[in-house]
Amino acid sequence: MKIALDYDADQAHSLLKFNESIIEFDKMLAIKNRKEARLKKKKRVRKKVQGVAERPRLCVFKSAGHIYAQIIDDSIGRTLASVSSLFKELKPACRGKGGNIEGAKIVGAAIGKIGIEKGISKIVFDRNGYIYHGRVKAFADAARSSRLKFSLV
Repeated sequence: MKIALDYDADQAHSLLKFNESIIEFDKMLAIKNRKEARLKKKKRVRKKVQGVAERPRLCVFKSAGHIYAQIIDDSIGRTLASVSSLFKELKPACRGKGGNIEGAKIVGAAIGKIGIEKGISKIVFDRNGYIYHGRVKAFADAARSSRLKFSLV
């Protein structure tokens, strides 16, 4: 059954544009809400996760194309070591892999190696509000395989 609507071409076009703009607005809200939810989780976790000299904090950040990691001593507010898929030494190995699980494994192994070289063996893991799945899990497993020991808060 067809329903005949009494719209001319201009009205139909403007109505279609209006509907498309509503859909785009809903998508933007969903993205904003996801980011806000992650930041809320991050604040909640950071209340409990503190890095100290004998057990610094390993913080991970992921973007769409790359992954970044830092070992931080919160008692003095200093970054003790950092690595990312953009670093000169890792760039050839991470070419085209910076935003996937393989890149996360490479960066995790590198931060573990740097941490061990600097005399850091125990760390507390800060997943930065991300769920422990995919790239974050691969990163943590690679850091563990590099002989970094993850301890609880």
